[in-house]
Order: sequence, then structure tokens, then C-alpha cells
Amino acid sequence: MRTLEHFIGGRRTPAGSTRRSPVFDPAIGQIQAEVLLAEGADVDTAVAAAAEAFDSWSQSSLSARTKVLFSFRELVNAHQGALADLICSEHGKVRLDALGEVQRGLEVIEFACGIPQLLKGEYSDQVSTGVDVFSYRQPLGVVAGITPFNFPVMVPMWMYPIAIACGNTFILKPSERDPSPSLLVAELWQQAGLPDGVFNVLQGDAPAVEALCRHDGVAAVSFVGSTPIARRVHEWATAAGKRVQALGGAKNHAVVLPDAAPEFAGAHVSAAAFGSAGERCMAISAAVVVGNSGDDFVAALTERAAKIRVGPGRDEASDMGPVITEAARTRIVGYVERAAESGARVALDGRDLAIAGHEDGFFVGPTILDEVTPDMEVYRDEIFGPVLSVLRAADVDEATALINANPYGNGTAIFTGSGEAARRFHRGVKVGMIGVNVPIPVPMAYYSFGGWKDSLFGERRIHGSEGVGFYTRQKVITERWPRPAGTSHAPYHFPTAE
Repeated sequence: MRTLEHFIGGRRTPAGSTRRSPVFDPAIGQIQAEVLLAEGADVDTAVAAAAEAFDSWSQSSLSARTKVLFSFRELVNAHQGALADLICSEHGKVRLDALGEVQRGLEVIEFACGIPQLLKGEYSDQVSTGVDVFSYRQPLGVVAGITPFNFPVMVPMWMYPIAIACGNTFILKPSERDPSPSLLVAELWQQAGLPDGVFNVLQGDAPAVEALCRHDGVAAVSFVGSTPIARRVHEWATAAGKRVQALGGAKNHAVVLPDAAPEFAGAHVSAAAFGSAGERCMAISAAVVVGNSGDDFVAALTERAAKIRVGPGRDEASDMGPVITEAARTRIVGYVERAAESGARVALDGRDLAIAGHEDGFFVGPTILDEVTPDMEVYRDEIFGPVLSVLRAADVDEATALINANPYGNGTAIFTGSGEAARRFHRGVKVGMIGVNVPIPVPMAYYSFGGWKDSLFGERRIHGSEGVGFYTRQKVITERWPRPAGTSHAPYHFPTAE
């Protein structure tokens, strides 16, 4: 049985405790490795290594940092296949989806390679006689990233390339369900020339999360996960005086207007709902059909979803893989059963899916529930699986009001041929990321990712310019250089420009 360790101070390091957690292959339902789980002493060791490395890394030149970043970018690009294979093995998503995840992470690395431009300060000459004012940004210190299982490469890459480019040192606490990609990333950083201790991987579960949030040596915490844990991370870390960006859960809606082509909307909503088995924080989990086109849309959607090929992620013929654990499969099936008991119509049923040769895998097929109402549990909760609820609305304003009444505000989309309706929708909906005929509107790296309401705790979104702002703090310098023989005019009243 393989044992997956920490990576601290430039080397793989065993845990100070004997606690371990199984790492499954979701396609076959069997344990393939064990990961060590950190205790408080392991957190202290990681923070100490990162703090020691910060002294020199924070003072390194922009040229030195970008040289490492460009080298790291090339190494990640060269190892896309290896990273994708690890994702397929431990998460279960299909390989093309895994490769897409790595590519989106690469885009953030490329954004971070431009850090000299992003860290440029401001300068104002002669604001007062002989006085100039300028500003610049400095790194915070040791920062931590706590990331979920569903994107073991991309989501951490939303964080650490920018944090490290800004001069911070980084501790990554990946999900214990798929920890291997982070260890390969640590080795790639080392090959790129990053000094030991600047990037560290701390394996662990809830105790490690709480310890990082409360540790005096950690200056900031970035988190992506469920809303209950995001709220708790925000409370712990802010109580300890840290900066926090905590991205929570979602209930993403797709609004389908009568002028949208049913086949186009059905195909794209199906892909957005069932890609990666619905285990995406930007997955569409509720479709709101406007007007009298509901039956045509549901028919086109169901026809499309019924053709999805479900199987192991490593099989190139698969469109969708398993969910992450047996517990997740049981939970998802339970939601479908209770929805049917509450009056929802099961238009497509994936509960009893069995894959030949993978009968013990954690598979759930695409499931469509029609005639769902807002009071049903299946609509209120984030299911995080291949289940799509279909609701009806009279017009775009009613659909907007339905979305605004939901506690989540992560992502949404509208399918329409009307520019007026689309504009009214994206101006009125209380959601952070919006797509117009684009069902998964994940921003590019040079924009920032994050939702509203219960989907984000903290004032900063992730990556893009807000990521640079999160990982740095500004200094403003007011400067005078008097002539050696000059006289000093030093009034006792509050200084003003002269």
C-alpha cells in the first residue's frame, strides 16, 4: 500500500502522527493508497519552513521570481498528461476533463508570469513644494490554501502562482481524497528552481484546516469548498486577525427563454450539469424554463443526457466518470428518491446505473427531475452530483426573482436570442458570475473568480487583480529631500500642500 506524505521544506516528510485516510480509485471502488494526516506539530513544522524561506524569497528580485515562474509554466505544460492521469485515478473524472482542468490552471500561471507589470506602484511628482508621493505593494508572509477534491490541480493554481509571484511563501492543504497531484506539483516547483520552503504541501483533514486558520504564523488563508466550511474558515481566520477569501457552495441556475433553440440549450445545459459528474462549483444544477417552451426543452435535454457514456475516467470512450466516494453516491441517490416522493417527475433516472466490469465503482448516471418546486429539498441544497432540477417561470423577471431568492450567488446563465432580455437579466440578478449563452462562465485568469451571498465569505475574490491585491499590502511614501543649506519650514498646524 502506497503512503502519501507531506512535502515540507523541499522534501517529502512523514507525519508526526499515525492517522491515515484511504485514497480510493472511484472507478473500481478500491483503496489504492493511504495519505498521512497532519497534527498540530506538522502544521508548526510547515509554517516554520515557510517562514524561514520567506525572509529571502520576499526580498528576491522580480526578475528572479519570473524566471522561476516561466520555468514552472513550462514544466507544468510538459507534465499535463501525468497530472491528468493522477486526477483520473483519484478523482475519477474523464481524461479530457482532467486535461482541461490543468489547462485552466496553466492560464493562472501565465497570468502570474506578468507579475512585474501587476505590482507596479504609483508615483506623483511635486504634490507639495519639494515633496513627492509614491506607493508599492509588499507580500504578506506565510499564506495557506485549503482546496477541495473536485479540482485538485486547477483550484490550487488559482492561489499559489500569484501568492508566490508576489513574494509570499505558501502552504497547500489539498483534499485528502485526491492528494497525489499536489505532490507532483511540489516536485515541479523544485525542478523550476523555487527555493525550498517557498511551496509546501501539508496533507490533512479538519484538524489541519483549523490549525492553519488559527496559527499565529499564517498571514492569510484562501479556501474553496462547501458553504458551511467556508463560513467556519472565515470565522476562525478572521478571529485570528488574518486575511481570508473563502469561496463556498453554489446552486447555479440556467434560465432558458422561449426564443432559445431547444437543441442548443439542451446540449449546453446537459454538458454543464453532467460534466465531471456534476462535481463542479460552477455546474448547472437547476434549469428554469420560461414560458411555454418547457416541454420541448426537457425533451431535448433528456434526449441529449440519455446518450452520455458513463464509465471509468481513464476510458477514452467515457463522457462522464464516477462520483468521488461511496458516501457521495449514497447521498445523491437519497436526494433523488426524496424528490420523487415529494412530487418531482423523474424524467431521466441514473440511480441504478451499473458499469460492466466496474460494478463496485461509485457511479451515478445523469438524472433529470422535472416539475421541481423551490420548496423541495433537491432544489434548496447543493447536491454536488449529476442531478438537474427543472423549474418553470412565466417570464425572465420571475426567473430572476427565483434566483435572487436563493441563498447562493455563485454562477448563472441565460439562454436567449434577445439582447434586451440578457441585459435585463445580468443587471438584475444577484450573482457574481453570469453567462449569456455560456453555461459555465468561469472567468479567464486575468479576471477574478467568486460569487455573492453564501458563495463567498471575505472581501476579495480569487486570482486576477483581486488575487494580487489579496496577497499583498500597499505602502504609501511621502518623501522630501531638502537641500543641505536650505531652511526648514515646519508649521505646527496639520500639514497641507503648499
